[in-house]
Amino acid sequence: MDYLPQDPYMLVSAINMLLRDEEFDTLESLCYNFNREPEEIKDYLRKHDFEYSETQRQFRPKGVES
Repeated sequence: MDYLPQDPYMLVSAINMLLRDEEFDTLESLCYNFNREPEEIKDYLRKHDFEYSETQRQFRPKGVES
């Protein structure tokens, strides 16, 4: 993957896949690889009703418990 998608649903899918498949250990390392700030990604996806779960290492819809 050369870049992170702009569409929020595609972005969540891409990030979760890259973290799940262990291409990256953390959201921070993934973001820095794509020249993005983790807080920028979290804020953008928060506006689209997704929250990052540190324990699950994935973005999930708001209100979904682990």
